[in-house]
Amino acid sequence: MKTRITHGVVISFWPTPPKRSQRKDYYHLQNEYMKDDFMIKIETWHKPDMGTIENVHDLDEPTWRTVEVSPIDIASKEEVAPGDYKPEEDPTLFHSAKTGRGPLGPEWKNELKTDCPYMCAYKLVTVKFKWWGLQTKVENFIHRQEKRIFTNFHRQLFCWIDRWVGLTMEDIRRMEEETQKELEEMRQKGDVRGTSATDE
Repeated sequence: MKTRITHGVVISFWPTPPKRSQRKDYYHLQNEYMKDDFMIKIETWHKPDMGTIENVHDLDEPTWRTVEVSPIDIASKEEVAPGDYKPEEDPTLFHSAKTGRGPLGPEWKNELKTDCPYMCAYKLVTVKFKWWGLQTKVENFIHRQEKRIFTNFHRQLFCWIDRWVGLTMEDIRRMEEETQKELEEMRQKGDVRGTSATDE
């Protein structure tokens, strides 16, 4: 079983720092066919820092020693697979009309204004694939794909600031409901879409 921590700093959407500056989210997937032999678990902490907290998930020492830390820099094109690159989702090209943020340069973390809110999403990804002869290969593959998804998502998040800044919780809840209905309709009668795995 392999565990990795992936973390990337995201400049937040909020014009002022959020009241709840840290949050823990949890996602757990198991496969019915493989029962306890297959599991992907993603635990996330959002912290108001630049990715400087070590062992944010408070793992015991033996577990922490086995963790591989994989930082994500949303401004680095080197972290984006060629097939995933979109100029409109590139933080080094994007400038927010509403917040004035961007484009991000190579030293963007050091260049942030002191009044600019930001946060780091620390993702603890645990993968278990117990199948003799395939375990290491499949676990490594899943970890690469998770990092790819996190990288692309957080780049999009920054470049979509103008779509989100200023929304109320009521707006967000309404959008969540609309999105849930749309996804259900697509699931029932739409074409299969989404991210496909890359061969790296």
